[in-house]
Amino acid sequence: MKHNFVPAISTKINRLFCLFGCFLLVFSTFHTLRAQAARGTKFGYIDMEYILEKTPNYQQAISQIEQKAQRWKQEIEEKETEIKKQKDNLKTEQILLTKELIDEKQEEIAILEAELYDYRQKRFGPNGDFFVQKAVLIKPIQDQVFTIVQDIAETRKYDFVFDKASDLTMLFAAKRFDISDLVVRQITRADKREQMSKKQLEQLQKEEYKEDIEDANPALAERRKMLEQKKAERDKLMEDRKLAAEQKKKEQEEARQKLLDERSSKKTGIVSDKKDSVDSENKNVSEPKNTSESKPTNEDREEKLRAAEEARKKNFEERQKQIEERKKQIQEAKDKLQKEREEKLKQRQNNNPNEN
Repeated sequence: MKHNFVPAISTKINRLFCLFGCFLLVFSTFHTLRAQAARGTKFGYIDMEYILEKTPNYQQAISQIEQKAQRWKQEIEEKETEIKKQKDNLKTEQILLTKELIDEKQEEIAILEAELYDYRQKRFGPNGDFFVQKAVLIKPIQDQVFTIVQDIAETRKYDFVFDKASDLTMLFAAKRFDISDLVVRQITRADKREQMSKKQLEQLQKEEYKEDIEDANPALAERRKMLEQKKAERDKLMEDRKLAAEQKKKEQEEARQKLLDERSSKKTGIVSDKKDSVDSENKNVSEPKNTSESKPTNEDREEKLRAAEEARKKNFEERQKQIEERKKQIQEAKDKLQKEREEKLKQRQNNNPNEN
C-alpha cells in the first residue's frame, strides 16, 4: 500500500499544475481580448494611385514605357499610311489595269493589313508588350509599397488597411485614416538613404525621429508649424526692409547723378545749342531726299506684283498642259484596250466556223 500511495500523490499534483496552467491561459486570453475591445479596432487606408504618382521610380518607369509606346504608335501610323497610299494608287489606276493585276494588288494590300493587325496585337493587345513590360517595371515598386504598408500597420497597430484605388467600394473615408502620405514619406526616405553618406544618414535619422514624434503628437506638430510660420514672417520683414533700404539708396544716387548732369549742361550750354542747330539743318536737307526716293520703291513693288502674276499664269498654263497630256495618255490607253478587245473578238469569230 505504501508503494501505491506515492504515485497517486504525484498524479494529483500534476493535475493541479495542469489546471493552474489552463487557468492562466484563459485569464491571459480574456485580458488580451478585453484590452483589444477597450482599444477598439483600428482601421486605415491608402490610395495606391496617389502613392505611385508621388514615387519618382514609378514616374521613371512610366516614362520609359511611354517612350517605347510612342515609337510603336509611330510604326503603326507608318504602316497605315503605306496601306492607304496603296489603296489610293489602286483606285486611281484601276481603270488602266487588267483584272489579274487588280486582284494581285488587292491581295498585297490584304497581306499588309493582316501584318498591321498582328503587329498591333503584339504591341498593344491584352498580352502585348506594352502591358507586359509595364507590369514588369511597376511590380518592384508595388512590392516596396506593400512592404512599407505592412511595416506601418505592425508599428502603429492597425488591424485593417484598405486600398482606396482597388475594386473595394468605399462610400466614405475620413482623411485622418489616410496613411498614403506616410507611405510616400517612407519611400522617399528609403530612396534618400541609398544616395547618402554616413553623416547625412545620421542627420536624416534625426529628422525622421522628429517627424515620427510629430505624427504621434499632433499638438507638437502644430506648435512647430506656428514657430516656422513666425520665423518665415520675420525673415520676410527683414527682406522687405533690406529691399527698401537698397531702393532708397538707388534713388539718392540717381538724384545726385541728375544734379551733376544739370550742372555740366549749364557749363556747356552754348556748345549744345550749336550742335542742335546743325542737326536741324542736316535734317531739313535730308527730308526732300527721302521724299524723292519714295517713287522707286513703288515702282519696284509694282514690278514684283507683275512678276508674281506672270509666274502664277505660267504655273497655271503648265498645270493645264500636264492635265491635257494625262487625259491624252488615258484616252490612248482606252483606245488601245478597245482595239485589243475587237481583235480578240474577230479572232474568236474566225475560229468558230473551223470548230463547227
